[in-house]
Amino acid sequence: MSDFNPPPLLRNPHAQTLIASTAPRKLPLLWRTRALRNAAQDVLLECSDGVRLHGYYNPHPESSQGLAILLHGWEGNGDSAYLLSNAQTLFDAGFSVFRLHLRDHGPSHALNRELYHSARLREILDAVAQVQQLFPHVRTVMAGHSLGGNFTLRVAAQAHNEGIALDQAVAICPVLDPAHTMRRLMEGSFIYHQYFLHRWKRSLTLKLQHFPDLGYGDSLLGLHSLDAMNEFFVPRYTDFGDVESYFAAYALTGDTLADLQVPTHIILSQDDPMIPSVDLARLASPPTLKVETPAHGGHCGFLANWRMHGWIDQRLLELLSA
Repeated sequence: MSDFNPPPLLRNPHAQTLIASTAPRKLPLLWRTRALRNAAQDVLLECSDGVRLHGYYNPHPESSQGLAILLHGWEGNGDSAYLLSNAQTLFDAGFSVFRLHLRDHGPSHALNRELYHSARLREILDAVAQVQQLFPHVRTVMAGHSLGGNFTLRVAAQAHNEGIALDQAVAICPVLDPAHTMRRLMEGSFIYHQYFLHRWKRSLTLKLQHFPDLGYGDSLLGLHSLDAMNEFFVPRYTDFGDVESYFAAYALTGDTLADLQVPTHIILSQDDPMIPSVDLARLASPPTLKVETPAHGGHCGFLANWRMHGWIDQRLLELLSA
């Protein structure tokens, strides 16, 4: 296992979290990944109940390592800095790479009338199965960040029952208990709360451009916190009567991972400002699950140095390589 030991100023969790998604890191990544992005195939996935999801596929000419399915976090996308960095590292090492978009993320707002919510596991299971059918490889691995890590763990837990041949899964800073994470966002840094509030509102505004009959435009203007957004949208636009039952539906705590049969690895920094690492103790402990808790890293940061090199890229490669 590689040790994560960033320089002193990069040991601050907020520095790790914020710098990892800003221009000093994103611009060099866009240049380094230009060939990967230009060669990516747009893929439309037909899931059950008429749901359609979108992704980017880069087939490796040799595919010596198999297929890696990567999943971004909430209000991220397939071109988020962390996902591009993962994708390029894995592709360079011999993986074919599929960057899957959650509903209403990336260029997918027009594909489905119903809104995204985090309990929509069925369509992600369908999408992973279809990616395997469309692009068969000897090995399939999956990795996700933040909410994408939460989905990755739930897919891994259901893979055996769903007939999904998943050889390995890695979740980076996954949402463990959504209620605790939302409390952190509400009570913690103003910057994180405003970031996600702005991104969520922007996404919902874009959705209205495609489906104006959803009719929440005037109400959206008066919602000024994530709590208010959840209280408004959950009972009206999901199958859940209240926010508490919605959060419980995609929590990983309790027995959610008890029957996990896929070899799975969680990487969660002890100083993550959004995901309380103490919640790891509330997960089931099947023998297939390994947990790694670096002291530093923030939320999906893990910048190794001021050249913006991502430690998590090499750690993923170590874990996922055949």
